[in-house]
Amino acid sequence: MSRSQSDWRELRLVLRPFLATQPRALLWGGLLAAATVLAGMALLGLSGWFITATALAGLHAATAFTFDVFMPSAGIRLLALGRTASRYGERLVTHDATFGVLAALRVRLFRGWARPGAALQLAMRPSRLLFRLTSDIDALESLYLRLLVPAAAALGAALLAGAVLGFMHVGVGLALLLWLVAVGWGLALFIARRARRPAVRRAHGIEALRARTVDLVAGQTDLVMAGRADAQREALMSADAHLAKADLALNRLETSAGAAYGVAGTLTLVGVLLAVGALMGEGAIGAPAAALGLLVALTATEPFAALRRGALDAGRTWLAVRRLAPRLAPDEARPGVVEPGKAFAVSLVHLSAAHSGSGIPALSDVSLAIVPGERVALIGASGAGKSTLLSVIAGEIAPRAGIASAQPSCLLTQRTELFQDSLRDNLRLADPTADDARLWSALQSAGLGGDVRSFPAGLDTALGEGGLGLSGGQSRRLALARLLLRPVPLWLLDEPTEALDATIAHDVLRRLCAQAGPRTLLIATHLRREAALADRLVCMRQGRIVAELRRGSPAFDAALNALRPD
Repeated sequence: MSRSQSDWRELRLVLRPFLATQPRALLWGGLLAAATVLAGMALLGLSGWFITATALAGLHAATAFTFDVFMPSAGIRLLALGRTASRYGERLVTHDATFGVLAALRVRLFRGWARPGAALQLAMRPSRLLFRLTSDIDALESLYLRLLVPAAAALGAALLAGAVLGFMHVGVGLALLLWLVAVGWGLALFIARRARRPAVRRAHGIEALRARTVDLVAGQTDLVMAGRADAQREALMSADAHLAKADLALNRLETSAGAAYGVAGTLTLVGVLLAVGALMGEGAIGAPAAALGLLVALTATEPFAALRRGALDAGRTWLAVRRLAPRLAPDEARPGVVEPGKAFAVSLVHLSAAHSGSGIPALSDVSLAIVPGERVALIGASGAGKSTLLSVIAGEIAPRAGIASAQPSCLLTQRTELFQDSLRDNLRLADPTADDARLWSALQSAGLGGDVRSFPAGLDTALGEGGLGLSGGQSRRLALARLLLRPVPLWLLDEPTEALDATIAHDVLRRLCAQAGPRTLLIATHLRREAALADRLVCMRQGRIVAELRRGSPAFDAALNALRPD
């Protein structure tokens, strides 16, 4: 596929959901924008014709009394009111439609990130993906507000100017139409092509500046201890310098573009002046018609000049299109995790998987069957593939080969993900419909009810970023309470008590075991206390299952005793 074909495919992937979200509102916005431009041109042209005709009529008493001043003046008032109303409507409709479309694209982008492997990428590059969600989505507004709408309005202006001059002389009208379209759109395309590189550099510069600023603020302690604070500041200054250089290039191009459109407008006016002068000399038109033609030609280039800003932003918009198109594309057919029959809670058949961007398989030819209600522990050295296997079952990583099926599950990872929000809303992530009584029940079952009752605000207690305000044990118990609120038959637990002291860890495990009930448990661990919950140990090594040991056998006890104690 050639580069131009790839660019067009990416543009279609973004335009299709963009235009399909609110097509009627977007169309009305474009029509109102064109009506505003046309009303402005007609208002100026009619005013010029009226003033000129009135002045000529006043030269003779006979024509002064017979000249109709009411119809043209009424037309001028109507056009003035219509232009104001259409301008207001255009701003209201186009911006409301654009914001609605961008909101829908953000939802679509979130769904794109919900695909297998997206959560890992989000954790690895949160600032970059946040930039996609904010600045890149916002850049798409130029696609409609500053490119499509002005281009349509400019085309309407060219058609009106050509039609007005065409009534005076067909050749002059056609020539003006072709000139306006060729010069107006041609300059916009030329500016967009010249602005593409500095606009892309500016977008990269803003992203680098934000990322390095966040790194400097968030990691200042580590940077100072490592003696790298000055280097990070220099990197920040370098990003700022690159951004300033791109801004300077765009400012120079904007000045040149303004001058180019100014010259084009002047040439247009001169050409029309010569044409209407020649027509007057031949007696084909009168002075009022000449004034009408000149004023219409004068305003015809203004809508094309509005394309200038969109053309300058075209590089940034195109970069956003290229970044967002892959996540807006329809899902490709590939192996996934489906719900099995009632005989198994988890069924893996010759499964292979790898992490995104890696050619090294993390899992190779894994086959595993777990019946409902069974408790299984995955054991093995770090890097054996335990966490990867849980991620495949949870749907976070797509299998490359084989068959994976599992009941609806909930994954409790090694990290407790809490948000800067109220304690109540952190719990309701698991079940948005849960009432306070159910939240208190889950907290009590997790052993956190007494602590929360001691807080002055109770469930309304505000947590800081990352759950700041709770201890490590309290955070883990809150994660357990959230797990209890999730009505799924399969729990996937990735080292659930790692980094907790022995007393808290045993209490969390005891409560987890008591609340699990008939649920199926699959635990990835290298700790004896966690593996002791299992009825079966599945030993993994280098992405393969090498042994399965059932409780009561000497091999089970030997493997359990070989794990790390408390």
